[in-house]
Amino acid sequence: MELLKWVHNNKSRDRNYKKEKLVGFEEKEMKEVYDFHKSLPGYKATPLVELDNLAKYYGVKKVWLKDESKRFGLNAFKVLGGSYAIGKYLSQKLGKDMSELPFNVLISDEIKKQLGDVTFVTATDGNHGRGVAWVANKLRQKSVVYMPKGSAQMRFDAIAREGADVTITDLNYDDAVRLANKGAQEHGWIMVQDTAWDGYEEIPLWIMQGYSTIINEIVEQLEATKEEKPTHVFLQAGVGSFAGAVQGYLAHLYGDDRPITIICEPHGANCIYKSMEANDGKPHNVTGDLTTIMAGLACGEPNTISWKILRDNSDFSVSCDDQVAARGMRILSSPLGTDTRVISGESGAVGLGLFSILAEKKEEYAELMKELKIDENSRILCISTEGDTDVEGYKNVVWNGAHPNK
Repeated sequence: MELLKWVHNNKSRDRNYKKEKLVGFEEKEMKEVYDFHKSLPGYKATPLVELDNLAKYYGVKKVWLKDESKRFGLNAFKVLGGSYAIGKYLSQKLGKDMSELPFNVLISDEIKKQLGDVTFVTATDGNHGRGVAWVANKLRQKSVVYMPKGSAQMRFDAIAREGADVTITDLNYDDAVRLANKGAQEHGWIMVQDTAWDGYEEIPLWIMQGYSTIINEIVEQLEATKEEKPTHVFLQAGVGSFAGAVQGYLAHLYGDDRPITIICEPHGANCIYKSMEANDGKPHNVTGDLTTIMAGLACGEPNTISWKILRDNSDFSVSCDDQVAARGMRILSSPLGTDTRVISGESGAVGLGLFSILAEKKEEYAELMKELKIDENSRILCISTEGDTDVEGYKNVVWNGAHPNK
């Protein structure tokens, strides 16, 4: 199979193309999200790592990497979405404004008494489920988590340690989502799922809004160092919730002056790529086992909210062989010169891996590089969404050389 497959989404910059109205990412909502996250115990902005030697090596002006392995000690960004969505759901249940419910109030005896017992349910490859379980545990509530077949034992154990009732199923991710939804309907559990479909879009939008804290932090970190905004942003996608959230907020902040955005997916689960390739404006699913080392991106059905945002605002979609992610992991683990070492998992490293391949194989991908407009003035942003959430898998790639460059 070829290393990369790509499609240029010309609609995103076409002034004659009628986009759907972008809702949910206005300043007021994003401030509410940010203030809520700052109220969580142990909140601290994750590092925005400057890879200046790597930038010089590849002939660009800047390379930044946002390191989400430092998020609340959970080794991944997903808790940002689950925590805000649960907080928002509870605020509505209690009839209160979010500003009245910082986290120390939500976990109080008084609020627990008002709420009674609540069970939150979700399906996950690991990171999202751990975030939901962590929040439920802090709230002294219950959580039920279903994982797709082949899920790593380390990810299972991490969720179980948060007190969740967790099961590795014999289903792929999308069928595990359906199983969780069935449980919610039968038992009255609250479904906290980071994908959306017709009839289930409110909580997924809250989850996406929760991810906006990443961009808020980046904007503040760049302002603190008086840096210009990125010209190019590489965003990994599974169902597209993370990518759609970041893209939506970038579109709201910068409008037509937003960075060029490149969506990255594994060949084995490239539903956003397939949807953009079809060029009919509709989401398209990928079925089967969704085989890839990028477990967090092994999703075959696009989030209905995210798809519209990505369709209308993202510039490129690239489907990647697993070796692209493996390469990114190794580069970040073995930095050049004084650049900071970053431990990035399979789903976290694909964006940096893709950039490195394009920068090194300029002649092979000359057409794509020309359309991307990457040159000596480019400022590249990648977001590592997870650390080594599967230590054995990480060692197999970084130590043992699994999925070598070809």
